[in-house]
Amino acid sequence: MIIVGAGQAGLAVAAALSAKGLRPQHEFVVIDAAPEGQRSWGSRWHSMMLLSDARHSSLPTRRLPGDQRRHPRVDEMVDYLRFVEAGLRVETVWGIRAVGVEHRGNGSTLLLATTAGEVQTRNVVCATGAAAHPRVPKWASGLTVPGVALHSRDYLYPRQIPTSDVLIVGGGNSGVQLARELSASHRVTLAVRTPRRLRPTAGYAAAAGESVSWLSRERRAEPVFGDSYEQLRRAGVTLRPAVTAAAGTTVSFADSSQAQPGSVILATGYLPGDGWLPDAARKGTSRRTLTGMPGLFVAGMPRYGGRGADTIAGVWRDATTIAHHIIHRP
Repeated sequence: MIIVGAGQAGLAVAAALSAKGLRPQHEFVVIDAAPEGQRSWGSRWHSMMLLSDARHSSLPTRRLPGDQRRHPRVDEMVDYLRFVEAGLRVETVWGIRAVGVEHRGNGSTLLLATTAGEVQTRNVVCATGAAAHPRVPKWASGLTVPGVALHSRDYLYPRQIPTSDVLIVGGGNSGVQLARELSASHRVTLAVRTPRRLRPTAGYAAAAGESVSWLSRERRAEPVFGDSYEQLRRAGVTLRPAVTAAAGTTVSFADSSQAQPGSVILATGYLPGDGWLPDAARKGTSRRTLTGMPGLFVAGMPRYGGRGADTIAGVWRDATTIAHHIIHRP
């Protein structure tokens, strides 16, 4: 079988398969499109810390060392995933991108198409990430600012923002964290489309992700953890409603007001890395990790695994489910 993706989801599946007695490089192989060892954690902003504590930021089979109450830094997570990979004796094949998968004939074999060629296998796990591609609003193409306009994926540190003022678009956890960090050195405006509830950081593991109200069945955005919008206001951050349009240097908000920001950061989230899967496989399924194609599984994406599947604690549930299906597949 082939696991596509060597991030937290792919390594969680590798760990779950190893726990069932399957051997890497023999019964399963891990491939990844990135250059050798360049996982996405390594590109996060320098001061970023996980919202989950160390206890909820590692796999049950490979704990993070040190104080379990601390919130790990992103560089720790880079080292941790290398530690997991080495401990499992997984030899990831880097620089190979999956581009498609289909059934071969009338049997149970899948044909996985990659940039290195095609390979037949009985099982394929899509572990290419819930946050694989930046989500960029359509209006951003019309924006021109004197400083920089970038997605939060490309933000690294405050000195990267050359102007004295910055508009952050997106009121989720990334936007709130960036607003707090930049408020010490810049005039910050935070544009919020959907106000979020505030939850204590200690409850992140249980409350992470989008939820659905039991009574109204209304979808609720993921809460913010740590700073509330009111705390940001007290720190000097200006809050505005959603951005609806941009033309040149001018940004328009939902309340019909306008602004001309020096720089803009789009904390507008990500799209999942399941675009290489066929349409039939991406249709909804009522069972965790399964797709519309027998032998093809998805790990680490809430659409397939449910709430919290994109967290390290949550992806372990996906991984153990996939391992069970593979071991017991007819």
